[in-house]
Amino acid sequence: MTQDRDIDSKALAARIKRWGRELGFAAVGIADTDLSEAERHLQTWLAKGYQGEMDYMARHGSKRTRPQELVPATLRVISVRMDYLPDEPDPADLLGDPIQAFISRYALGRDYHKVLRARLKKLTQRIANEIGPFGHRVFVDSAPVMEKALAQKAGLGWIGKHSNLLAREAGSWFFLGEIYVDLALPVDSPVSDHCGDCQACLDVCPTQAIVAPFQVDARRCISYLTIELKGSIPEALRPLIGNRIYGCDDCQQCCPWNRFAKISSEPDFAPRHGLGRVSLETLFQWSEEDFLRYTEGSAIRRIGYQRWRRNLAVALGNSGNIGSMPLLRSALPAASDMLREHIEWALRKLSSSGGAPGSTSARQSSP
Repeated sequence: MTQDRDIDSKALAARIKRWGRELGFAAVGIADTDLSEAERHLQTWLAKGYQGEMDYMARHGSKRTRPQELVPATLRVISVRMDYLPDEPDPADLLGDPIQAFISRYALGRDYHKVLRARLKKLTQRIANEIGPFGHRVFVDSAPVMEKALAQKAGLGWIGKHSNLLAREAGSWFFLGEIYVDLALPVDSPVSDHCGDCQACLDVCPTQAIVAPFQVDARRCISYLTIELKGSIPEALRPLIGNRIYGCDDCQQCCPWNRFAKISSEPDFAPRHGLGRVSLETLFQWSEEDFLRYTEGSAIRRIGYQRWRRNLAVALGNSGNIGSMPLLRSALPAASDMLREHIEWALRKLSSSGGAPGSTSARQSSP
């Protein structure tokens, strides 16, 4: 095993952090594998059913919270952070314009899984070049890994009341990735909580999904409803979704710590195909071929065309734009049962609202 070699672990850890920064990671930390506290929190969360249809959260049992069960011989976890906030106007402007589509900032560019995984593999290669072959496995939100709990233990930040990781110098607009290693590296110290009495994220959540500090009921979360949920969106929650068609950033946008967030210098995270600002009508007119073409290499593709159209139908129903009704009606003949239900709901909502002032037709933005 590599931990039996004559390795200067302290010097290697310092080099790993330097190499990580050279590869574009904003921060690199090292954690041990004791996740007993996180395991208790996860078990309580699952017992309340807050995971909704995300059965995978319980499927792997203790492998999620006991790294050695997932990757035998793991001694440490190298945790990394990469900023993704694009340089663009305040996304709050989009939320205030109901005929425009709002897409969570993390999904505007290239799929982060691909970007981080490639960089982490380069980091493992640098380590191997230094010490020879060693036991390791790379993860980017791709297996049962408690990435936020590990990042907290590695000193990259603390878990906020909205359940996202927060860093004093960077807010929360960043991705996380991990390397499980069989190296006995020195560990970093966890970061203490700096949320204090602030409840901004609890107060701003459109669906009140943050039911208590550090407790998110995913069944009410707009990110879950628009991305994870495969079937029908509960009717009572549809009006609260507004024009959010893929994810929701409200709890991050309101967080005071995000005034320290860094604009990403990574070109892969820049908005693609005009998705930073595009009308709901334009996106609803996409064919399935358009959807596959414009979401190639994007995290958005994972929800598929039907859920994409479902989310857009809900947003169009919330837009108050009665000029969208012919477009919605034209989609009914070919719609699946699930999509038809949401289109018919949108038509009823638009009919009852009478349309918002000055919005009889939507402005168009080419993708």
